[in-house]
Amino acid sequence: MSPREIVILGSTGSIGTQAIDVIERNPGRFRVVGLGAGGGNPALLAAQALSLGVDVVGVAKAGAAQDIQLAFYAEAKKRGYASGEFKIPKILAGPDAMTELASWKCDLVLNGITGSIGLRPTIAALQAGSVLALANKESLVAGGQLVRDLAAPGQIVPVDSEHSALAQCLRGGRAEEVRRLVLTASGGAFRGRTRAELADVTPEQALNHPTWDMGPVVTINTATLVNKGLEVIEAHELFGVPYDDIGVMVHPQSVIHSMVEFTDGSTLAQASPPDMRLPIALALGWPDRVPDAAPAVDWTKSHTWEFAPLDDQAFPAVRLAMHAGRTGRCLPAVYNAANEELVAAFADGRLPFLGIVDTLERVLAEAPDFGQPGTVDEVHAAEEWARARATELVHSHVRA
Repeated sequence: MSPREIVILGSTGSIGTQAIDVIERNPGRFRVVGLGAGGGNPALLAAQALSLGVDVVGVAKAGAAQDIQLAFYAEAKKRGYASGEFKIPKILAGPDAMTELASWKCDLVLNGITGSIGLRPTIAALQAGSVLALANKESLVAGGQLVRDLAAPGQIVPVDSEHSALAQCLRGGRAEEVRRLVLTASGGAFRGRTRAELADVTPEQALNHPTWDMGPVVTINTATLVNKGLEVIEAHELFGVPYDDIGVMVHPQSVIHSMVEFTDGSTLAQASPPDMRLPIALALGWPDRVPDAAPAVDWTKSHTWEFAPLDDQAFPAVRLAMHAGRTGRCLPAVYNAANEELVAAFADGRLPFLGIVDTLERVLAEAPDFGQPGTVDEVHAAEEWARARATELVHSHVRA
């Protein structure tokens, strides 16, 4: 059987680098034909492309093509290659590069881009007929029905550990037997703190996640629980389960990644040590598993696993996400886009930690009814309003 051909978007980020680790350990099973990244780390991108022998590289940064080409020559020289001994892939550069790369002929596109800029590549991959391994939850949150209407049954495979766990547990019963989905949350850097104790936390503290090694945006979103709110919306969109039948439990050890409760009272849970290579490998090989993708739980040792309800007073982000999801139309896109601006303001010291979700709640309350979006441009119009209003409220906070 020929290797599954893969395009990786976000190859220099956390998801992308771990995906490449899985792929390099399974050379007969996968072949990377394209890599995409923002363009901020041309040396790493060139090293990845040279090692994997890809056909095409894309960078979102306009004018970065020359930087990538120079990085290729520098990496080749470092490896001792003579001229002509290595292949320079086709280089795409600019704001449409990721979308063009997502349309590249392949079997599977791994969308590991962070943020709602992943929506157009998500749609391009679906339109091209590729399987979409989706780590970019924001594109499904923002795109909603637009994405659902394009996707064939089984075309989207989740990469998030929680949704990968749900997909595995759902294999244990028929759709009509499912009563409830339960997503687990680590609780982030500030698990157990009261709202008053969150008033003066710093960006450095928010980035100190106790379990996972992720990028700064996702890590701060985990500290506010906005990330879990996005995952609740994503679970609804992926599996078609009503919001009233989706819950969240805080599980500090991050070993149980999510659970499915069935109508007979049984609950199936997926357990594995916190290592993103497992859900990434499962998405790359879906529906088949990749042997030894990541270490298993050591059942020769004692384990204590804790579960606790979410503190909605200190962390109201999940409640707000459910409100946005139930309202539908463009409000989930507003939720995500406004949050991206507010996280940037917190990281820059222009907004306190509690101001992220407090301001997000105000943006949601003020949002006009954008209606059901029929195009990506209509989604982006709602996002632009959300970003602008969030920025205005940050400026008002700074002046105050």
